[in-house]
Amino acid sequence: MLTAITHTPSPALNQGELTFLPRQPIDFAQALLQHTAYCDLLRRCGVRVITYDKNHVLPDSVFVEDTAFVLDEIGVIMPMGVASRQEETRLIQTELAKFREIKQIKHPARLEGGDILRIGKHLYVGVTSRTNTSGVMALAQMVKPYGYDVMGVNVTGCLHLKTGCTALDDQTILINPAWVDPEPFARFRLMSVPEGEPFAANVLRIGNTICMHSGFAKTREMVEQHGYDVQVTNISEFQKAEAGLTCMSLIFTH
Repeated sequence: MLTAITHTPSPALNQGELTFLPRQPIDFAQALLQHTAYCDLLRRCGVRVITYDKNHVLPDSVFVEDTAFVLDEIGVIMPMGVASRQEETRLIQTELAKFREIKQIKHPARLEGGDILRIGKHLYVGVTSRTNTSGVMALAQMVKPYGYDVMGVNVTGCLHLKTGCTALDDQTILINPAWVDPEPFARFRLMSVPEGEPFAANVLRIGNTICMHSGFAKTREMVEQHGYDVQVTNISEFQKAEAGLTCMSLIFTH
């Protein structure tokens, strides 16, 4: 069974870290409704959802994906790329330890879960403002005994690797090539996001379902035309915080 760890939005969400977008007011009441709808979408896809609220004073705590990376064998706690988010990992480490043996990557390595795209036994890791080459190397060393290989990917113009590309299936990558170097994905079929929807490459794949922000109409039409089952939800308030659908859950088999 798939399980998702999530966290309710913090009332301080407006004070979260921003790197590429100008700060816009976030409607917190609307964000709460959108987060509830997001969790409902996960449940409709057959996922058991666990929601925590102990990090409610930390502005970015809703974005649990960055705090850890979960493989079938272990859970890896991230060192995080900015100091303001490092406290978030304590809760996630405690709770994830109920499901996995925990390993931890420590500074000076920097690594966030939003920079890791897993496709089978291959882990593609974005080199970004939040993840450095030391983080990529530390992850590679940690997962090698379990049969995983790691490849670094150059990312520019967006926060995380998965802001600019995600997998529609094990052979197909949805990508914004203006932000993500497509060369490491040469063996895949690449599907570029339509003009005017640069953030649409972040989708959440759950089984055979592709979950997508409801505002990306062109991308939805394109993906559906290729035969994928697409389900949508509105995360407009979280987009103001540079987030996508993958950011708000840690999904793993349990």
